[in-house]
Amino acid sequence: MGFIFRFVFCGTIILTAWVRAAEIEPAARVAIVNVPNGGEAVDAKISARGTIHLIYNLDGIPYYVKSSNHGASFSSPLSVVNQESRRPSLVFSGDALAVGKGDVVYVAMSTNNWQLKLPNVPGGLLYATLTSDAKTFTPVRSFNQQPSEGFSLAADDKGNVAATWLAGKLYANRSRDGGKTFTANAEINPAYNPCDCCTTKAAFGADGDLAVLYREETNNERDMHLVVLAKDGSQSRTRISSTLWKVNGCPMTYFALSTTKEGYIAAWPTKGEIYFARLDRKGKVLPPGEIKTAGRSGMRSGVVALSASDGTTLIAWRHQEELGWQIYDLEGRPQGPPGSIKSAGKGAAGVVEENGRFILFR
Repeated sequence: MGFIFRFVFCGTIILTAWVRAAEIEPAARVAIVNVPNGGEAVDAKISARGTIHLIYNLDGIPYYVKSSNHGASFSSPLSVVNQESRRPSLVFSGDALAVGKGDVVYVAMSTNNWQLKLPNVPGGLLYATLTSDAKTFTPVRSFNQQPSEGFSLAADDKGNVAATWLAGKLYANRSRDGGKTFTANAEINPAYNPCDCCTTKAAFGADGDLAVLYREETNNERDMHLVVLAKDGSQSRTRISSTLWKVNGCPMTYFALSTTKEGYIAAWPTKGEIYFARLDRKGKVLPPGEIKTAGRSGMRSGVVALSASDGTTLIAWRHQEELGWQIYDLEGRPQGPPGSIKSAGKGAAGVVEENGRFILFR
């Protein structure tokens, strides 16, 4: 298999080469691209057409940009928050991004109004969308109409969209018409007891099932679980972390989930260290099982998990003003030394292109 690699420095393509996969040094498969205007990366997705979509936070507002040239340049930043929704001292934070059928963009947000308590400000999971032919996002609205956190979005190319979130329990709303209408707020399963100050991650599998990654808190055993909501209405839950973590208090961690040909890849922190695992379409952990990385993570720090078509995996993490990463082969063996670069903030975002090249945003 061959790949075209375009190496990027400070957002500019400086070299193009055609090489075989076996000839690629692991470090050469990772490109670091600066977030426009010094913003803090939140989430990124890549469409089937190769368009990169990115949201980032800057000065209390989430912004959206896209790139059709491998991250060498971006469209003009577009505010996700309409002017009428803004208030003095009200800070909006982008939480999640999904790109669905027709390249419709979906963004989940939150605010600091739980502190300010300003009147007439939507609460809970805030939501805005952008169609491919629109020049502005729809006005910000409350998606779930209740205090909540841990927001995630997922979308596929068939018009399915999902939002997952936490409010004492684990919730999901589903849409089958491209996000025009959603099911009512509903617990995925009343028996699930999520760690309420962590987050959720959702992804549609290749077979159309919805996978949801979350951390349990029952008996203070803060283990990672993957729930698979099948198209036929059935569901299953698998504990995917094998390193146990019993702690009296929410560790406030973020984690990552993305779709692969075989199923999914997930990454998460346990006791401040980053682990990952490959999973089949039902959520079962594939050999060699849970893999400990060189990464470390603090509270509410970004984690990225990406898998290329040849089975190569990239795990990235944020820790102490640095963005770090490591590439792994199909058997879970590290390829080359870990990489790192100075990067302010706590967010982390990345995509993998069709040619197997990973792009991380700093």
